[in-house]
Amino acid sequence: MVRAMRAVAWFLVFAAGCVSGSPGGIQKRWRGQPVDAAASRADAIEVAQPPTWRTIGKSVEGRPLRVLRLGHGPRKALWVGGIHGDEREGAIATAELPAAFLATPGAADKVTLTILEDANPDGSAAGTRANKNGVDLNRNYPAKNYLPGQGRGDKALDQPEAKALHDLVLAVKPDVLIVAHAWRGDTFINFDGPAEQLAERFGRASGMRVKPSDKIAPTPGSLGSWVGHTLRWPILTLEYLRGSDRQENWQKTKAAILAVLVGD
Repeated sequence: MVRAMRAVAWFLVFAAGCVSGSPGGIQKRWRGQPVDAAASRADAIEVAQPPTWRTIGKSVEGRPLRVLRLGHGPRKALWVGGIHGDEREGAIATAELPAAFLATPGAADKVTLTILEDANPDGSAAGTRANKNGVDLNRNYPAKNYLPGQGRGDKALDQPEAKALHDLVLAVKPDVLIVAHAWRGDTFINFDGPAEQLAERFGRASGMRVKPSDKIAPTPGSLGSWVGHTLRWPILTLEYLRGSDRQENWQKTKAAILAVLVGD
């Protein structure tokens, strides 16, 4: 009962804070009133506090890499709001996901969800695929197929943003990881590692086609290569259509995102 009241209180805060379409809108400290008479008893749990964003690292230019953790369940899920700065089609999905997750019955008891707001805030600010150093962060991970070189870094994890996400993945040990991208001229759900069933479920719920990584161009040192093939953990790459409406993207994929993150 207490957990249910907490979830309701947190959802109300998220619903109010996300009106602006930005996760930053829910950072304010909040003191709620007792949910009902039972919650006001002397032995009741402390007044509900909403989860808050915390910084796990900084970009090359010093922008924070912010993470939000929701729920307390045994299933571990990780959402990455973007890794290429010119692919922000999933920004509304990232902003709306906290409230949608907390509003899903039983989700907070089943899942611990970690949300990384943006893995490349410098690129997002500049509208560039790469970070400030000109490195494609999705080619800077210690996968078996990593290749050093221009645009990929002199060595794996030599970019602070890639290192921060790398450490977050190892700390969370996700049962499922979804990263938001965008593809020019197409939209689909891509998977690496033991994630085919998750990808198919996402496809059924969203109507998006499913593509395994080996059907797409090679991606040496990508997050998918490292997580899916080196670690052998399931990872989905959500490719929205480049230039598409961000709100429509969220509405189209909301049910699929929640179904995969929360699980059965």
